[in-house]
Amino acid sequence: MIYVDHCKYKCTDRPVRIGYTALRMLWLKLDTMRNALFVPWAAFRWFLLMFLIAPGLEAPLVAHASHPVKPLRVWHGLASWYGPQFHGGLTANGETYDMNGATAAHQTLPFGSLVRVVNPKSGKSRVVRINDRGPFVEGREIDISYATACRLGIEDRGLARVRLELLELPQRR
Repeated sequence: MIYVDHCKYKCTDRPVRIGYTALRMLWLKLDTMRNALFVPWAAFRWFLLMFLIAPGLEAPLVAHASHPVKPLRVWHGLASWYGPQFHGGLTANGETYDMNGATAAHQTLPFGSLVRVVNPKSGKSRVVRINDRGPFVEGREIDISYATACRLGIEDRGLARVRLELLELPQRR
């Protein structure tokens, strides 16, 4: 049995014994109040998150269209792509090569450099990260992944003259 002081009956000055039915009614009343408050409380938390907290958060490495990144260096060269035959193999920096990623190989740029590759014929561009060495064919400047070649529209030709814009060099440790 549960004893409650002045819960339902305020005219008594001693504890009131509540039976099973009364206890169940009290529980249902509390449960109904909790359910009634759940939706407004959830709406209040959503409002806080969407309009007060989320706008203050910003991804640190995202370039906004209103603030274009000025390249450190711009040059032109011949690009080729490499794909299925190297997929899953190790790159020169030790990563597993993913032909669907935005990566590229260059002979001299440091690993982790960000380069924008632009197809001047179509105007399409893609930012890639240098994670491999190559190309090892005379006259070629950069090897790009298959996904990047598809995005630039050069996968059918295999080779294309592109504009390369060095956007960022990795920080030295």
